[in-house]
Amino acid sequence: MITIATPGEMRAWSARRHREGRTIGFVPTMGALHDGHLQLIADAAERSDDVVVSIFVNPLQFDVDADFDAYPRPIDADVAACDTAGVAAVYAPTAAAMYPSGYQTRVVPGALADLMEGPGRPGHFEGVVTVVNKLFGAVQPEVAIFGQKDFQQLRIIERMVADLDIGTEIIGHPIVRDPDGVAQSSRNVRLTTEQRSAAVAVPHSLDAAVDAARRPTTDPVDVVAAAVAVIDAEPMARHEYTTIFDADDLTEVDRFTDRSVGRVRIATAVWFGDVRLIDNRDLFGD
Repeated sequence: MITIATPGEMRAWSARRHREGRTIGFVPTMGALHDGHLQLIADAAERSDDVVVSIFVNPLQFDVDADFDAYPRPIDADVAACDTAGVAAVYAPTAAAMYPSGYQTRVVPGALADLMEGPGRPGHFEGVVTVVNKLFGAVQPEVAIFGQKDFQQLRIIERMVADLDIGTEIIGHPIVRDPDGVAQSSRNVRLTTEQRSAAVAVPHSLDAAVDAARRPTTDPVDVVAAAVAVIDAEPMARHEYTTIFDADDLTEVDRFTDRSVGRVRIATAVWFGDVRLIDNRDLFGD
């Protein structure tokens, strides 16, 4: 395995692989790798000849400086995990390499970024699509794997790839959960022991929503209320939002129809101290 630090080196490595007739699968990460990332890597390996993993904590997508500063960065352990997983190359650029002096250009997402996470995190998705576009330009992958925990991000990246004719196939990988149902996230390591125990309220709230949605007379308002009640019952949790949305265009769903099955999801954001967790589920399917 090789570790690459600059966009130019990354493009040169990828060009050599492509000349040899090999395909590249890409897993973009911000490091602090966990089993969920390893499953994304395994998915990429099944779809390509060589897997590239990027490790870059992107300053453009953090709207709170303290969150950026506190984000875990165990780079040595991450590189070792990639080596063990059979990754061909780790792309780990510095902020100076990604955004050198004089850098000005950003990619602006469309209306998908104005919903759900958007209002509470100004500039976040602009930072996401900008860095993903730059990573794609350096890595030149045939396929890229993204986890469905960040479902809105997945849809925004799919839209960007289609709109900008990038040509990379985007695959959404199912959410990887711990045995107690908590979605795996690099931020989970920042939870105290007590907060981590309390975090089960997040998947439990989605369970309650699914149960409520499957009652014949329930409407979306009742489903959201059932989910929020679980969060509110946990003293360590601070509810930010819960919304039911169309899985294709992310618009809020205000009534269920025969077409809701497979199309409607529920998402939530919950704080435990200064750690923000997000999660979502297919309301009628999984």
